[in-house]
Amino acid sequence: MKTNYMNTILTLTLLLAAGMVQAQSKFAQLEWELPTPNEYRNASGGPGHAYYQQKADYKIAITLDDAKQQIKGEETITYTNNSPDNLEFLWLQLDQNIYAENSDSKLIEVEKMEDFRSVGDVKRKFFNFDGGFKIESVKSSSDQNLQYFINKTMMRINLEKPLGPKQSISFKIKWWYNINDRAKVGGRSGLEYFEEDKNYLYTIAQFFPRMCVYNDVEGWQNKQFLGAGEFTLPFGDYDVSITVPDDHIVGATGELQNAGDVLTSEQRSRFKSAYTATEPVQIVTQKEAEENEKEGSSKNKTWRFKATNVRDFAFASSRKFMWDAMGVKIAGKTVLAMSYFPKEGNPLWDRYSTKLVAHTVKTYSKYTVDYPYPVAISVHTNRIGMEYPMICFNGGRPEKDGTYSEETKYGMWGVIIHEVGHNFFPMIINSDERQWSWMDEGLNTFVQYLTEQEWERGYPSRRGPAPYITDYMRGDKKYISPIMTNSESIYQFGNNAYGKPATALNILRETIMGRELFDYAFKMYCERWKFKHPTPADLFRTMEDASAVDLDWFWRGWFFSTDFVDISLDEVNHFQLNTQDPTVEKEIKRLEEQERSQFIGDIRNKTMIAQTVNEKDPLIDDFYAKRDKYKADTLDKMQYQETWKKMSAEEQALIKANKHFYELKFTNKGGLVSPVIIQANFADGTSQVTYVPAEIWRKEEVNVSKVMIYEKEVKNFQIDPFLETADCDVDNNAWPQKSQPTRYQLFQQKGSGENPMQRAKRIEEMKK
Repeated sequence: MKTNYMNTILTLTLLLAAGMVQAQSKFAQLEWELPTPNEYRNASGGPGHAYYQQKADYKIAITLDDAKQQIKGEETITYTNNSPDNLEFLWLQLDQNIYAENSDSKLIEVEKMEDFRSVGDVKRKFFNFDGGFKIESVKSSSDQNLQYFINKTMMRINLEKPLGPKQSISFKIKWWYNINDRAKVGGRSGLEYFEEDKNYLYTIAQFFPRMCVYNDVEGWQNKQFLGAGEFTLPFGDYDVSITVPDDHIVGATGELQNAGDVLTSEQRSRFKSAYTATEPVQIVTQKEAEENEKEGSSKNKTWRFKATNVRDFAFASSRKFMWDAMGVKIAGKTVLAMSYFPKEGNPLWDRYSTKLVAHTVKTYSKYTVDYPYPVAISVHTNRIGMEYPMICFNGGRPEKDGTYSEETKYGMWGVIIHEVGHNFFPMIINSDERQWSWMDEGLNTFVQYLTEQEWERGYPSRRGPAPYITDYMRGDKKYISPIMTNSESIYQFGNNAYGKPATALNILRETIMGRELFDYAFKMYCERWKFKHPTPADLFRTMEDASAVDLDWFWRGWFFSTDFVDISLDEVNHFQLNTQDPTVEKEIKRLEEQERSQFIGDIRNKTMIAQTVNEKDPLIDDFYAKRDKYKADTLDKMQYQETWKKMSAEEQALIKANKHFYELKFTNKGGLVSPVIIQANFADGTSQVTYVPAEIWRKEEVNVSKVMIYEKEVKNFQIDPFLETADCDVDNNAWPQKSQPTRYQLFQQKGSGENPMQRAKRIEEMKK
């Protein structure tokens, strides 16, 4: 037994040592970092033959109390266990409990006294809002009380007997909560109050207890919701009834089931015509919305929506809403792109929103999977962008006079594309947001960039191009996390979860793999994992499986480390083949000496030494001093001719070609291995670019050299000439070395507070 024990210890020690050796190599395979393939997830990156996922179906009835700003609801959940496991209990998410009075999210914030600089800061500290779920009952389908326990943002339902494989269970929950005012409390959903007309605009999500994911990777995904890590949910079918004041307009996940009960005949006619329209059709006009704003109704009406195979449900409701729509063809089906917005959103929203929705679902479908749902909705709010299946809430509000800045316009365009794009990541390709924010935010930001560039040529995208991430990557490592970091532990969320992954994918597409290989492999990942729950390993493996490109070095550097790209061109040496012709070589030597800088002493000696001894005494010079007189080089010429005759025609041609050899020496200063892209600029004004794969660093990770051969003389070299590798120091990318000038601004002129549209209007008025 002792021997076996010692053998086990030795084996483990060797394995750990091997792991350490592998970890030291930037080109080691990701054997140790990725989970072992199995029957659920195979080695190629696809679902295994025994892959399963759970199903959660919901029938929900809620009432929005506009007077009290409350949500009251009842739901029946039917949960199907498709796993091979017996489940002794069920876990549900209560994300609204982040607003409970005892929420951890308030306690875990790091605070300093310097944060409290005004009475307003102190007032916010003492502001109290109780927005957590009030669970009134949890019952079986036969109305028997079920035992449950609430642990902060999670609720466990204890089952009388385990739920076996292929079995289903139905149970009912009744609850209510106070809706959070986003201006005061914040939040991904909530209400906005309009003081001028005393009306509310509700964008409501996370409003019902929702099933957690149970899968082969980690069992129950019941990590507490702290605010950053978003929502991981199983797919299912929804039947939702929403009771609101009868002058409200409601947009929601799914298809409206009772248009005849909630819309006028004229509105239904407009809705029908939108399917074939080439421009957005107003279903609810601004005039109708303004009429609704004037006087709140005391009556209610119920809107009913159904959605199939979705992972969540959200809705928006307000008497302020205008509503427009147009059809967009996706794979032979018509998807209705729609927008809901108050008059405060115009003139931006009626001009752009629905067209942006249509463009987004069409472009994403090209790069990922065909959009499968019947509608795609953008709702205007003035706070944040947030996404749910078929519906998203987006900012971008003009000034009250109808003008807006370019920043506002591009901000609105970008947020709509981004949030509508989330229908694909993670609403269809359903990654674990609570654990890996980058799998939805980063992948989505990457396709957002592609979509923006197809919307407007030269679109000023905020994230995606390699140069935009360099400031972050070369920053203080104390505040930089690897991409493969849990959502709640990331230091710089935008750079880590959005910018860096999007940049990495862009570099893969443009530089490492090329567009054709990348696009095929990326689309394969999306097709394999649509309506399923992928992990990072599934993405990594699929990209390699479908492309035959070994990318482990890339994932390791970009996703598992905080290294950055900084390839320095340290030295360039120029060589040419010796012609072995003494006449030619002597002339070359003479010209080189003529061009070479002379020592100051030699220059002065020419004039200050009137005559040397050998110039005075003819007996001083011997054979070597007089060899040119004796034509000793004639022997060298004869020897050269004999050697030349012995050479093959190919060898003679190579020497006659007089090619230029350049030895380039590089240092990897940033630690992140990268392709070396070399642009040679020739003396005649032409240039040539060579892409050296990253594998050049596979044996020497710090210093490498490369010999480049050209027909012409090189005037200068430039590394990464198209700024495609995210090199963080371009000052060491050139030979001869050149530094990038920094624009020094003497002063910053204060703006007038006007946007350009307002300034133009004022100038026109002055002309009058």
